[in-house]
Formats: sequence, structure tokens, C-alpha cells
Amino acid sequence: MADGKLQIDLLTREYPPFVYGGAGVHVAELAKVLRDLVDVRVLAFDGPRQEPGVTGFSAPPAGTYGDPVLATFGIDLEMAGSTAGADLVHSHTWYANLAGHLAGLLRGVPHVLSAHSLEPLRPWKAEQLGGGYALSCWAERTAYQGAAAIVAVSAGMRRDILRVYPFVDPDLVRVIHNGIDLDKWHPWQGPEALRIVQAHGIDPEKRSVVFVGRITRQKGLAYFLRAASQLPPEVQLVLVAGAPDTSAIAGEVERLVAELKAQRQGVIWIDQMLPQGDLDAILSQASLFVCPSIYEPLGIVNLEAMACGTPVVATATGGIPEVVEDGVTGWLVPIEQVDDGTGRPLDPGKFISDLSQTINQALSDPVRLKLYGAAGRRRAEDHFSWRSIGARTVAVYQEVLGK
Repeated sequence: MADGKLQIDLLTREYPPFVYGGAGVHVAELAKVLRDLVDVRVLAFDGPRQEPGVTGFSAPPAGTYGDPVLATFGIDLEMAGSTAGADLVHSHTWYANLAGHLAGLLRGVPHVLSAHSLEPLRPWKAEQLGGGYALSCWAERTAYQGAAAIVAVSAGMRRDILRVYPFVDPDLVRVIHNGIDLDKWHPWQGPEALRIVQAHGIDPEKRSVVFVGRITRQKGLAYFLRAASQLPPEVQLVLVAGAPDTSAIAGEVERLVAELKAQRQGVIWIDQMLPQGDLDAILSQASLFVCPSIYEPLGIVNLEAMACGTPVVATATGGIPEVVEDGVTGWLVPIEQVDDGTGRPLDPGKFISDLSQTINQALSDPVRLKLYGAAGRRRAEDHFSWRSIGARTVAVYQEVLGK
């Protein structure tokens, strides 16, 4: 704190240009606004970076530890060893939680962690990680036991934390929502946007329903693909979906997409992560955005769609109802879920039917679609500014350090 500013180290798996989900977006945007308020160093995975103040750590050679989670712990050890001089460390997701915990012990400084998801509520990861899933759960739990403060990205996330980790003091858990860069995400209808949309095989003259997300159980893509068979045949279905967790779920999605294509035209599957500008163009052109997630602590992707002026149909689970206002910015689909951590619907057939009916209801009312899209943009502007999120985060740092 030589210049009078706090020295904060942000520890994260994801950081540009390697961003795979909402947590990576969060850290990148948070770092930007924090730099006006504190001194920030970012420690990230995926190798060296050119950006000043950012250190990237490379994964150990394949086979070094014999397990990808142990390799993650190897990076965590390097990250913890690179935090000298920090006044406070702030970690994001289980990948970096262990690094934050160890750095806090090593340096004698507070460790704040942000909860973007919880490992015990993603049991399907055992398919992906095998025994490594027990290790990721252990790392997360250990970090929560030692954290000086926990930032939940929604009130729903806060409830999940206190339910899954009952040893956590409720006074330590603060709700600070994710935000949205309103200059980057905005309604875009010009010639360049239309060119981008057409380059991806989308007809801008036709209505479209868009899904954006990783191919993972929690995003509910398989339910949406089953519901999509009940949608109007002239409506385009645009799936921006890649990075499958396992070969099993990749195969399931491939089969369901093939069945849809056999039934109807206008099924467009973009199986890669697109540049932000391309997504902005696709979302801005869409008639409707669909988020069928069965587990979603907040759902930044809904914010991105709303910022583009696109109405949303989303599952009424997790933090989604804190973003999507039912009957104002979109429609929420009810879901009763199995209480075993998976989030699976108690009645999958009913959830699929409710999802298709809600989408059809939305598409049948073009006036309401426009009204809800405009209201979504206003809500993004009024409630999810990164500048206010940065100020609230620094307030947590100051309070923790004051103790």
C-alpha cells in the first residue's frame, strides 16, 4: 500500500483472452473498475499474458500429476507463492479458491472469495472428473471454512451457500450481483450487424429464438432441444453452444439436434465460442432469448441478452428471477426440482411442455416482445452497472481489513 491504495490480488482460472463462462466475464470487468479504486494484480491460468499487472500460469506438462484436478492444485500453489505484498486476496471459483486460501495463510492476509457456483450442486461433474470431483469439492469447502468474507452473485446463491455449507457465518456472506458492460452489449441493428448474422447462416428477415451457453447439464440445453420440436416451424432456432463437459452429453446434444433437423428447417448450430461482437449482433437480431438452465447462480447471459434489447424466457431457478422480471422483461418458466443437488426437474415432461408453451406464448405477441426487450435494456442500465459493483466490492475489502 505504498501509494496509499490497497494492493488486491484477484485469483482466477479465466481471464482474457481465455474466457469460457460468466465467471471469466465477471473477473475481467471487475478488474477494470477496481483499477480506479485500488491497486490490482490479476493471477490467472492459461499461460503468460502481455497485459500489465496480469500474470498467467501455465499448466504443468501432461501427465505430471496424473489427474487434471491435481494439475489445477499445482497452479494454485504457484499462484499462492506469487502474492507477496498483497493486502488482500480475492479468489473466483473452486479452481482458484485453494490458491486464495493458501495465500491468505501464507501472507497473513484476508481471503475473500466470490461464489459463482457451488461444487456440491454440480454432481454431474463426477462424470467429467471422476475422483477429481471429490478433490474439487474438498478445495472449495476448505476455502469457505477459512474465508474472511464471501461474495454471492445473487440472493439465491447466498441461500445455496448457507444451505450447502451450514458452518458459514451468515454475516460473512454479502450479495453483490454480476454486472454488464453497457457500452459493449447494446442493441445493434446496422448493416455490419446484419452481415455478421448472415455470415453465421441466420436469416435476419425471419424470427429467431437463440440459446447461448456451454454444453453442460446445468444449462438445460437438452430440455430446450426437446421443447423446440413444439415451436413454429418458420422460426429459426439458433444454438451458440460448444465446449461440452463430456463425450456423453456431447453425443446427446448431437442426437437431439439431428432429430430436430430431420423434423424442420432453420436449425442453426454454432458449436464454438463466438467473439463478443458476433454475439451482440446475434442477440440484437433475435426475437427471443431462451435460458433453460436448471442451475444458475445468476446468469450473466440473460443480462447480455437484456442489454441487447432482447426479451428473455428463462427458468425460475437460482438467481435468474433477480435478473429477469417476469411479466416485465421476459417470462419465467416454473420448475420443481429434485432435492439431490442435480437440479433435475421432478417432472421433466412437464418442464419441457411448460418451456415450449411459454416460448410459443412469447412468440405469439410481437408487441409484448418489443416492450419486454426495451424494459430489459432499461433494467440492465438501472441495476447492473459495473461501477457500482466495483464500489460495493471495495467496501467489502475495507470492512474485512478494518476488522
